[in-house]
Parts: sequence; C-alpha cells; structure tokens
Amino acid sequence: MDLYEYQARQLFKAHGVPVLGGEVASTAQQAREIAQELFANGSQLVVVKAQVKTGGRGKAGGVKLARSAQEAFERAQEILGMDIKGHTVHKVLISDGADIEQEFYFSVLLDRAQRAYLAMCSREGGMDIETLAKERPEALAKVAVDPLVGIDAAKAAEIVAAAGFEPGKVADDVAGVILKLWEVFTGEDATLVEVNPLVLTPQGTVLALDGKVSLDDNARMRHRDHEQFVDTVDADPLETRAKAAGLNYVRLTGEVGVLGNGAGLVMSTLDVVAGAGERHGGMRPANFLDLGGGSSAQVMATGLEVVASDPQVRAILVNVFGGITSCVSVAEGIVAAVSSLGESFTKPIVVRLDGNQAEAGRAILAEANLPQVTIAETMDGAADRVTAIAQELGEN
Repeated sequence: MDLYEYQARQLFKAHGVPVLGGEVASTAQQAREIAQELFANGSQLVVVKAQVKTGGRGKAGGVKLARSAQEAFERAQEILGMDIKGHTVHKVLISDGADIEQEFYFSVLLDRAQRAYLAMCSREGGMDIETLAKERPEALAKVAVDPLVGIDAAKAAEIVAAAGFEPGKVADDVAGVILKLWEVFTGEDATLVEVNPLVLTPQGTVLALDGKVSLDDNARMRHRDHEQFVDTVDADPLETRAKAAGLNYVRLTGEVGVLGNGAGLVMSTLDVVAGAGERHGGMRPANFLDLGGGSSAQVMATGLEVVASDPQVRAILVNVFGGITSCVSVAEGIVAAVSSLGESFTKPIVVRLDGNQAEAGRAILAEANLPQVTIAETMDGAADRVTAIAQELGEN
C-alpha cells in the first residue's frame, strides 16, 4: 500500500524523523484556515502541495508557495481538482516552508533480486532519482543491508560516507536521520521508505521535506492502525470489489477479460492472449484475475461479474485447470453468473476447462446452452477465439 506524502509524514513524526509542521486540506477554505494557524505560529512562508501517489508534482504545477492565508486559499483552488499523470488531486498538504542550503536523497527498500535490503543515498537530492541514476550513477551510493543486522550506527555511517559526505556534523546528523528512517522501515513493515529531498537548512538542521512510503499489505494484521491509510477515494472500484470478495484482481488496459485459477496459469494466459491478439487487431488482456486454487461456484460468479463490469472489456476468457478446483464448480459458477445478470449480460465468454471433472463441466455448459458462452478445448484455441471476438466487436 502506497501512502500519500502527508501520511508518510505522520509515520516519520511518530518515529522521531524531523519534519515540518502542516496539515492536509480537502477544500480551499480548509487550506486557508490551516495557513492562518501556521502564520500565527510564526511561519513566514507556507507550501501548498498536491497529494497524489505519483512523482513530478512540482513540474506539473502541483506545488506552490504562499505568503499569506489568502494566497494559500488561491493556490489550493488552483491545485485541487488538477490532473497529475492521471491522478486527480483531492487533497493538498499545507506545510511550513523552509530555507534550503543543500538537498540530499535517501531511501531504503526491499531488494527482492538479492533477497536483502538496499539503501541508496546521494548528496544531490530534489531531482528525479531515476534520471540521476542513469546520467550520473556515481552520484548515487548503493549500499546493501543485511536483513539480519539492519542499519545500525556503523552502517548509517558507511552509507553517508559512500554518498560522499565529509566527516563532521552534517554527516553525523544525516546518519542520525537514516537511523530514524530505518525505524520507520522496520517498525511499520514497509517495503520502501524514501525522502527526496532530505534538506540542510542555513541553521544547520536536517529535515525530511518530502516522504514516500510503501507498506507491506501482508503485514497489516500486525498494524491495525494502518487501516487509516487505506485509500477509498482514488481506489479502483473494481479492484476494491474484487478485494472484498477475496479475489486477486489487477486492472490492465486491454479489451479481453481474463479469469483463471492460480497465479501462474493466469500469467501464462495473459501472455497467450497478448500473442493471439497480435493476429487480431492488437487485442490485449484487460485484467489479471486469479480465482484461487479452491474456488467455488460463488467465487467464479463473483469474479465473472467483476470482469464483466469493466466497460473496456469486450469479451472474456475463462481458463481453468481443475486440480483442487472442480471444473463442475467453475461451470456452475458461469451459469449462475450469467443467469443472475440476465439480459444485461451480453459479453461473450470463451471457456477452456481441463483437469478435474472437465468433461462434466463442459456438459453442464452445453446443457445450459448459454448464447454468450463458447467452449474451447485448448488454451491457444481459446485465446485465438476470444481475441477474434473482441476484434469483431470493436469493428461493429
């Protein structure tokens, strides 16, 4: 689960990471009230920052300065509702401004390839880190972190030294902040903690001006307080519905809905559909949906309804290899879903059943004689048929 910047700041503050004051607003009037309080407490400048889960906010005009509460109101009006890389701004963070002498970068993340953690640090923060890594890789230090040891004082000192910090107070202060950020990473079961920029003020204070945090959903049972971070505004309604039903669903950008049982089979099906689609007008998979290894008729029906609810889907492929899952249950689920949706269900379905009770499942579908359903014997044949149908529907 990716967090908004204001949520990352909450976690930073709870673990002692130095951050500036500020609050989040969903209306321009709320932004004015927050700014009034900040100015009353001595702020000379506030920053109005779009809260979206993507980078490039500054370049898109989503970060603006304000020197009065009225100006904060006006800047919030400009930013709220803005589209930034496909993300609509529903909230803005009204934060204290800061004088900046230097900008740094730090992150720690899960390195799955190495089965370890990776810390990255640079004395050149504030810019797109991907660009820095590509154009000047020597400016970005990458230090492996042993999961059994973690980041202690010695490792933090190694990280700042690798980034090119000269020994002294600044290096020591940055190392101290790194230790606090490691506490965020481990204490909150995160897979990414990033600060860009980590800044040095003219007064010699090191501050985390921005923050990006990704939390491990698999660890949420250990963090009941993480429920407050669940995004209900920008969440895809189909993904939310599927998740509530216990289905593994990811929305893609194609025209062919895909359902299968088992992540490996579904991934293979996506590849086969994409390959077949090259012969049929460039049709592509519209989603990933794993029904699970022991899916019931009800699970099948729910999954089919979720996929069919996507307006970009023209045709649907159900590809099931019966192991734990009985093909009879799959067939019954398809019949139940199509019957429950009635005349409103018009999207063609191509079904490939193999394995446990496959013949009985095909017999159930044949007996139901559903006009929307076509039975295919092989995965390649099913992918070819469903992409051809999708292409035909797009041309009509």
